[in-house]
Amino acid sequence: MARKYSRKTSSDVRRVMKKRKAGTLRSGRSKRKVKSRKQAIAIGLSEARAKGRKVPKKAAKKKAAKKRKTTKKRKVAKKR
Repeated sequence: MARKYSRKTSSDVRRVMKKRKAGTLRSGRSKRKVKSRKQAIAIGLSEARAKGRKVPKKAAKKKAAKKRKTTKKRKVAKKR
């Protein structure tokens, strides 16, 4: 089976995780300190994408669309 991320991407994420562990990882414009493990991984993958590394596309759009469909179904069911 093929690798999901390139080796360089893995090293980028590893570097970001070390920064988080040390307490020096900052996020976005607000520069707030990152405490969440998932947020740190997301930052690492985002940086890798910016460098042009092999990283799959974000899945957030699919999730959001699916969530909207399920909430619509619930609203219709409540009206009946």
